[in-house]
Amino acid sequence: MTYLRLVSMSILIMMLGFTSCKQDEQVNFDDELQILLSEKSATGNISFFQMPSATDLSSIPQDPLNPLTSEKVELGKLLYHETALGIAPMQDVGEATFSCASCHFASAGFQAGRFQGIGEGGMGFGTNGEGRILDPAYQPDKIDVQPLRSPSTLNVAYQKNMLWNGQFGATGKNVGTDALWPEETPIATNKLGFEGVEVQAIAGLGVHRMGITDVVQELPEYKTLFDKAFSDIPEVDRYTKITTGMAIAAYERTLLPNESPFQKYLKGDNSALTDQQKLGAMLFLDQANCVACHTGPALNEMEFRAIGAGNLSESGELTFKTPVNDPSNLGRGQFTKNPADNYKFKTPQLYNLKDSPFYFHGSTFTSLRAVIDYKNNAVAENSAVAESQLDPLFKPLNLTLREIEQLTDFIENGLYDPNLNRYQPTSLPSGNCFPMNDTASRNDLGCD
Repeated sequence: MTYLRLVSMSILIMMLGFTSCKQDEQVNFDDELQILLSEKSATGNISFFQMPSATDLSSIPQDPLNPLTSEKVELGKLLYHETALGIAPMQDVGEATFSCASCHFASAGFQAGRFQGIGEGGMGFGTNGEGRILDPAYQPDKIDVQPLRSPSTLNVAYQKNMLWNGQFGATGKNVGTDALWPEETPIATNKLGFEGVEVQAIAGLGVHRMGITDVVQELPEYKTLFDKAFSDIPEVDRYTKITTGMAIAAYERTLLPNESPFQKYLKGDNSALTDQQKLGAMLFLDQANCVACHTGPALNEMEFRAIGAGNLSESGELTFKTPVNDPSNLGRGQFTKNPADNYKFKTPQLYNLKDSPFYFHGSTFTSLRAVIDYKNNAVAENSAVAESQLDPLFKPLNLTLREIEQLTDFIENGLYDPNLNRYQPTSLPSGNCFPMNDTASRNDLGCD
């Protein structure tokens, strides 16, 4: 930060402090913030950080092999939430009780609402997913969980590669990694050539024992929707896991938190952010330098960084299928088998983080304030991560208590879209409850 910029920022912060005593004075932070936004954009314009409308399909990043259409998106919205797709459960009691949305639903910011998402083998929902527990009909090692925190499906349109280790996707960072796509594994789905959003959706249907053929036969409404969405595909190939995944991915690409205060501010509403949030945004862009890793409309990037966060087994919660030495704890290194990539995880997007208050790959932090304190102090909590392995940008920020509060307010509230429920259907063709459909969840969700 230049000397003049430092002086300017200090004056602005001092002026904010005076406003509590001088209520009649108005302080304008917009000029400074908009200069910073332009400087930190890749285009020299604040529009670099703007998201399009979810219906402006031509402006949403998409896979050339899966062009977005309104018909695909509408079909994908239903399939993403459709618990009837759970046709091959590990136990009969689990049939038609889970969906993609079980671990990625709207009210939790399209996360799981708990430190470890549970698909099949869980029961109950609670208020926002936090009440989901082990179904006693299942053994703890026979339920559908992942050894890392469930990431959000918000803003996946801005990700070429998916999962914390980025293993899904034939493009982006995975170009040239064909030798790491072994047959008879979910990663082999990369061979279809799709980007990560599509690959994960297609592979996930197999991983989670979901299917479409029986559903189309039993629910004619889906056949009609598939016919509209994939009229260019021969009927013999139209109702498959591949087309199902393509539709789900099309829908996921429209999950844009574009009604957040920051997005409204970027589009000209200077009153959308409070003064404290504007100061937090300036810190984000300048002194704290969060924008070095969190940039663009989603405030993310397609890089993998080691910041020494702990693993799910160290979260202090009751977790399942999370041994201390689980290969997933190696992050990108698990996929590439390159020791230099060990403990590096994909930089996540930053919107609606407070909807599911568990952070980093291991859910070892439960408040955004704690995350910012961690970044400010830059002391790794995972002793397995050598100092030489840590990202060069993981260093003390020297923020004051007041600055930490301002930065927290911007990320927690300025990046919060309060109306994500607009992205979920009102009902499903099956009539099933969603995002879960087990008896306890139906009761919690008021479906009975």
